[in-house]
Amino acid sequence: MSLWRLEWLRLLRTKRWVALLGVYIFFGFLGPLTARYLSEIVSFAGAGGATINFPPPVPADGMAQYVSNALQLGTLVSVVVAAGAVGFDAVPEMGVFLRTRVPGTLRILLPRMVVVCGAIVFAFVAGSLAAWYETWALLGSPGARAVLAGIGFGSIFLVFVVALVGAVSARLNSVLGTVMVSIVILLLMPVVSVAGAAGRWLPSHLAGALGELPAGGARPSDYLGAAVVTLVATVCLTWLAVVMAARREL
Repeated sequence: MSLWRLEWLRLLRTKRWVALLGVYIFFGFLGPLTARYLSEIVSFAGAGGATINFPPPVPADGMAQYVSNALQLGTLVSVVVAAGAVGFDAVPEMGVFLRTRVPGTLRILLPRMVVVCGAIVFAFVAGSLAAWYETWALLGSPGARAVLAGIGFGSIFLVFVVALVGAVSARLNSVLGTVMVSIVILLLMPVVSVAGAAGRWLPSHLAGALGELPAGGARPSDYLGAAVVTLVATVCLTWLAVVMAARREL
């Protein structure tokens, strides 16, 4: 059995795909629903006697609600799943077994990163399409070009997340440590983006594209710089992950 087939079977049989697909699909349907009935939800919950007036919801609100929820909890779940997949040395017996039977760290690590990356991107796209459909049904149709561009930029961001997790895992050799450090790095990126103009070049800038492009406040060209930087960073982090994992073998 090839390592590629082994990784697909491991992803399916451990039910990790359920966690990924479940969180993105859930928020894909919940986001537009929340945007459509936000006023009613707040009125039902009570506001201490105060009257809160919300503007009428527009199609962009449905996608924005999906992004604000899915790319927080969804990214967290993605980091956890990716850390468990790429950290083959976290279980010493597994690391020894693979390293003594598979020549080259690249042949061990690449299938794990590609398979988990494909699963995460598929779950994100599926959730985005669900949000797109329900937004169309409840609020009207957002622009197709803006939505598709936002999905593409969001997918690039998630590919970067997997590469980041791979590099951190190769250095720390601990699933829990990998998750914590990766989350801290991802949380620090928006802080940098608020602090200066350099933020529009960071990978985190791509995460909100699906919520901002349908609203008309930005154009796809506004994200091209961040996309190029993210793709270059993804390649560098993947190379770094392979090199550090190989050095740990020595």
